[in-house]
Amino acid sequence: MRERLGTLRGIVLRYGLPIAAAVSLVAFLGVPSIDRMLSGWFRSDIELRARLITTSLEEPLEDLLDRAEYTRAREYLTRVAGDERLLAITVCSARGERVLETDSVPAVSCEPFSANPHAVQRAAETATGPIEVSRFPMISHLGTRYTLVLVHDLSFINRRQDTARNFLLASVVIAASLLALLGGLGVRLLLSRWTRLLIGDIRKRRFLDDARSSQGSLPVLARVREAMLELEASQRLEIEFRENWTPQALQEVMRNQLESSPILVVSNREPYIHNHAADGSRVVQVPASGMVTAVEPIMRACRGTWIAHGSGSADREVVDSHDRVAVPPDDPSYTLRRVWLSAEEEQGYYYGFANEGLWPLCHLAYVRPAFRESDWQQYCRVNARFADVVASEANVDNPVVLLQDFHFALLPRLIRERLPRLTVALFWHIPWPNPETFDVCPWKREILRHMLHADILGFHTVYHCQNFLATADRFLESHIDRERMTVTLQGHVCHVTAYPISIEWPPRWLARAPDVQHAAEAVRLRYQIPPEVRIGLGVERWDFTKGIPERFLALETLFDHYPRLRGRLTFLQVAAPSRSKLAAYQALQRDTLAELKRINARFATEHWQPIVLVAEHQEPTQIFELYRAADFCLVNSLHDGMNLVAKEFVAARDDEDGVLILSSFAGASRELVEALLVNPFDVSETAAAMVAALEMPRDQRRKRMQLMRRTLSENNVYRWAGRMLIDVARIRQRQALENGSNAKGSTPLMRSRSAAGR
Repeated sequence: MRERLGTLRGIVLRYGLPIAAAVSLVAFLGVPSIDRMLSGWFRSDIELRARLITTSLEEPLEDLLDRAEYTRAREYLTRVAGDERLLAITVCSARGERVLETDSVPAVSCEPFSANPHAVQRAAETATGPIEVSRFPMISHLGTRYTLVLVHDLSFINRRQDTARNFLLASVVIAASLLALLGGLGVRLLLSRWTRLLIGDIRKRRFLDDARSSQGSLPVLARVREAMLELEASQRLEIEFRENWTPQALQEVMRNQLESSPILVVSNREPYIHNHAADGSRVVQVPASGMVTAVEPIMRACRGTWIAHGSGSADREVVDSHDRVAVPPDDPSYTLRRVWLSAEEEQGYYYGFANEGLWPLCHLAYVRPAFRESDWQQYCRVNARFADVVASEANVDNPVVLLQDFHFALLPRLIRERLPRLTVALFWHIPWPNPETFDVCPWKREILRHMLHADILGFHTVYHCQNFLATADRFLESHIDRERMTVTLQGHVCHVTAYPISIEWPPRWLARAPDVQHAAEAVRLRYQIPPEVRIGLGVERWDFTKGIPERFLALETLFDHYPRLRGRLTFLQVAAPSRSKLAAYQALQRDTLAELKRINARFATEHWQPIVLVAEHQEPTQIFELYRAADFCLVNSLHDGMNLVAKEFVAARDDEDGVLILSSFAGASRELVEALLVNPFDVSETAAAMVAALEMPRDQRRKRMQLMRRTLSENNVYRWAGRMLIDVARIRQRQALENGSNAKGSTPLMRSRSAAGR
């Protein structure tokens, strides 16, 4: 009996007290609202009664007043005032004097006549309690003006409110007490039953196999798994069917999904470079980088820290004692942490292994990759340096780290050795080759092992993901799940996923660009292009993957096969110098300049040049001005991960004009299918596409551009980052669940089976 009383007391303390507190809070907040609601209802009832009484009194009272039968009128009003709620009736003259009144009239003054057809009600407080005074204008048959004053007793409202309040509180307390008692007993019995069943499963190890677990425990285990699947589905739907991805939407993902976890971005190229100008002053440049174009808006939205190689001539002059500087310069929103490299380290890690080795290896541009032991050693040393910086910049032990590109293939493992609980995503901005091609790399297995310590490996296209899975399958002893796109290596699961990268929408540079007409006039004036000459445009870094020589050959073919376009088309080629220290790039620049001179010598006239080369860095506002001035933009990359120039051109054309000619070997061709797609190695096909762009009707240009702009607005860079961060959040939630299970005594056998199941 004592045990039962103790159990009952425990239930009351555990469930009754919280419910009692909740009832008290509801009463404290809800009773005043109910009182106001009841008071409003009763006041409305009194006002309605006053109007009805006035309507019934008017006709007989006017007759009595016109005949000056004041005694009969007073008796008539006294009979009407016999209602328990109606205290008194007074008739006032137009000058505010009392003409008639019933007995026991409160201290209510007469007021001058007002022709307002609506009654005037006023609440007042007297010695006997609250009253409601209603005044109605009244004009007799003889035209005499009166005011009819009705005084109602409102004390009944308080009495009824007290009764209703007491009844409501008593009902709530009784119902809550019963529910607390029954609910507590039911929950206790149910939990006790489930606990016994689960303890039995655990002791007999039946929990490792659903088929051998007791039927009583299965609902609990099934609910946990269902909750995880529902969470995954809801997160996927949230990102897949959300049409308007904005910086605010991305911030919402950070708050709700990642609980505002700190974000660290690591890349070789920094988003803002401080250099010395010719006059000795400092200038800030935004590098010509598709990676920067995509990731920089994400950091402005999510804040955090961007870790990058400080390569500008004035970079050291603007950082603090911890090598940090707030950026963007005009409106700081995140921190740039610069890492300094020696000339020897930069030569081996960046120019050597990354750009003479991995870059040509991953691009099918038929430039032989060069792999040297010394470059590999520098690559390993610099990756380790960046891993130390990441660990020092992380102010928690489980940050979210987003690694960018092929410069840091070793970082996932190196950072995890320093921060075991972090979540890391590596996005590979360039293509991933097939296994036969990747086999050329002498350190292929070391690179793959380090990369697979990431939680997420992102590529632009599913094709690149499949190439990576095939490569891992070829060179490593690992478990490949092609249906779920995962690689399990030494118990760690790496998710390989396609995230087509994009740009911000709308691009902030568009707001600073002139309208299309003024942009065209400025560009023609700057490059001396006559008004009747059409403008073609190419915008690239000076790189052998971009197909600039093939583009020039296509222009030569165009002028050969379509002589009517001589003097009618000028092609502006913006080629920002890149990696000029490398022999392959020096040769590319020499060959390109030689082709340029040869073609211009063949076709140029006194007032016209077929090709104008702009071989210098252009600021984003200048680039957008060129986009808006061009009749078509040619992107004929020989091999490209995505190519954001194509997307920038579409974003810049809010006039819904212009034509995009796009290489089918660029990742952007999977999305911008309304562009004119070409094989960049077929110069005749590229020339024909330029002619088609120049001769395309305005209506067709508009329809193509509308469709591409719609695609770009829906699949902008915030959606790209949002999908990746939601996947990061889901992985973190699973890891937290698994860590919680392990902390409660899971066995090594459980953990190994869990890893194999994934």
